[in-house]
Amino acid sequence: MIIAAISSAITAILVSGSDKEAASPKPTSAKSAPAAPSEDPTEASEETEETYNDSPTSTDFALSMKTTKKQCFGSAGCNITVDPHLSYISATSLDPEKTISITYEIHGDESGPVIQTLELSDGDQVTYDPVSISTADRSTKVTAEITDVTVSS
Repeated sequence: MIIAAISSAITAILVSGSDKEAASPKPTSAKSAPAAPSEDPTEASEETEETYNDSPTSTDFALSMKTTKKQCFGSAGCNITVDPHLSYISATSLDPEKTISITYEIHGDESGPVIQTLELSDGDQVTYDPVSISTADRSTKVTAEITDVTVSS
């Protein structure tokens, strides 16, 4: 009987101790997370709508010329074929639905600047014609300068 009483007392202490732990609140941080803002589906679609550079200018692009063929004739100069290498350097995207015509002058031809136009469509498709020029000597650097940018639908 004494063993039963001791056993009951120990069981009562263990049960009441575990009840106290379960009933006591867990420590929490003093900071609480702010409530998540409710999202309106129409607001979310407006925020994700892309904005485009509708009127790019020559400063939004960088243009260099890549020599693809070169034949020199001693002191008589060289015949060179060049292709434009266009880079878009603005932070705002171009509208892929628009076609952009970029007119540029190529400098380095012995008879003066050569004017060409390339087209940029689908946001990254460049269409151009390679250009053949003649330089006065082999040390002539061929450069390009954008003179006009036109956007069409």
